[in-house]
Amino acid sequence: MPDPPNPVLLYDGVCGLCNRLVQFVLRRDRLARFRFASLQSDYAARVLNAHGLDPLDLDPHDLNTLYVLNGERLITRTDAVIFILRELGGLCRAAAMALEISPKPLRDWGYGLVASHRYRVFGKFETCLLPEEQYQERFLDT
Repeated sequence: MPDPPNPVLLYDGVCGLCNRLVQFVLRRDRLARFRFASLQSDYAARVLNAHGLDPLDLDPHDLNTLYVLNGERLITRTDAVIFILRELGGLCRAAAMALEISPKPLRDWGYGLVASHRYRVFGKFETCLLPEEQYQERFLDT
């Protein structure tokens, strides 16, 4: 399956925070550009393998990196968040600009702190949530 021309957000499908992020993007992506796939999916495994990452090395209980596949480029962590916010536009773009002026090591430290506590704070599902019917065509792993 060739990569779609749209950016693809790869997220932890059982993470409450990650699922809230997906819902946030779905509600604000007026042009329906973003596509989605959970890190637990075969699609994500193929993408990660193609970028020299071994999905088997990802601990299924600690999938703490957000990825955005944009063409051939794999964007990670806070750079992925900034990319998403920029693409959504409006006030989200202003938030992206505020994040961008922060030193990368500082914002990645903050990202890591949130990622390490996200299950405790936002919860964890037993399985990946299924998208609402109106959004199903935007999910590449359903």
